[in-house]
Amino acid sequence: MGKRARVVVVGAGFAGLAATRELAKSGALVTLVDRNPYATFQPLLYQVATAGMSTSDVSYPTRTYAARWPNVRARRASLSKILADERRVEFEDGTSLDYDFLVLATGVTTNWLGVPGAKENALPIYSLGDAAVLRRRLQHQLEDTATGRRESMHVVVVGAGATGVEMAGTLAELRRHTIPLTHPEVRADQTSVTLVERFEYVLAPYKPRLRDAAAEALRRRGVRLRLGATVASVEPDAVVLADGTRLPSDVTVWALGVTAPPEVGSWGLPQGKGGRVTLTEALNLPDHPEIFVAGDLAAPPDALPQLAQPAIQMGKHVGKQIAAAWRGRPLRPFSYRDPGIMATVGKAEAVLQLTNGFTMRGLPAWLVWIFVHVAYLLGDRNRAAVLLNFFWRYAGPHRSRASVTQ
Repeated sequence: MGKRARVVVVGAGFAGLAATRELAKSGALVTLVDRNPYATFQPLLYQVATAGMSTSDVSYPTRTYAARWPNVRARRASLSKILADERRVEFEDGTSLDYDFLVLATGVTTNWLGVPGAKENALPIYSLGDAAVLRRRLQHQLEDTATGRRESMHVVVVGAGATGVEMAGTLAELRRHTIPLTHPEVRADQTSVTLVERFEYVLAPYKPRLRDAAAEALRRRGVRLRLGATVASVEPDAVVLADGTRLPSDVTVWALGVTAPPEVGSWGLPQGKGGRVTLTEALNLPDHPEIFVAGDLAAPPDALPQLAQPAIQMGKHVGKQIAAAWRGRPLRPFSYRDPGIMATVGKAEAVLQLTNGFTMRGLPAWLVWIFVHVAYLLGDRNRAAVLLNFFWRYAGPHRSRASVTQ
């Protein structure tokens, strides 16, 4: 065909960026749309929440990203309607865009799982805004405790997946090493970090020996583990478990589950478990093959973990399939190549598990974790800033060896 395909990519997460990159190389005319003017590196949001990094370290302007290619444009807008038969999308500001192909990579949002009081009293950590809010809450609560306006700053983290474990481990290190220096007025018994998980172990997708190593590393850092415990409700000052136990909580962090945003239901798309969009093996809609979905919002026939690597690979696959379809070639099914999983517990402690059975823990895994995360960041400034922040937080001079009563 003489003319170039017009592609609208909605969502500047891992999947949307990967799709945009692939489409840009194919020569398509791409418009990258997101409700924010920046892309967020979600795996490091817990570092923003715990004041280890700034918001600019883990975000990157979408217009700067789009400027890498002359055939890509970026736009800030929120999707409100999909007119599939007309091949047009409408936005909340009243504007619209026509397309030949549409890529939906809007991601998902926090799932409160119907727990009473969770949405009102717990803080999620899914977006840059969430991390900034949590950071301010922690700072204000700590300052109030130091000046006597509050009696305590107990933190309860709900959910012991990678995000919950990383958050709890970092908070515990701050409690043991940083707070005694910066807020010496705060007694050890006025602070605590508790991690609640419904399973009898942390990091469910990992092998038992790695789960046990991560749990032990958390305990060494002073994290109180409540495993095999189901949250019944969340109150302004406590997390109530199903057995009636009441855990005092001045700040409750919700790191448990995601679901499709409610607005997806108004787009007229087939939805499955968790509100995700059901797709063909090629990651497009059966009734509208010109509409593709990638990332956490996608529900292909073979279920995939909602992680960065599946999103990146789906985005890349979608870009290639659109290029093929525009040239009249058949679509190929998506095949996920699992590179393994990793999570960090804190300074010099991480766990890594590859698909071939190889596992690693401790300092070597932690260094690999840092290298991988820095490599995936957008922009040299971001990479340099993150490396510097890691060095300063974990190897810099401002460390306290004061013991803390558990």
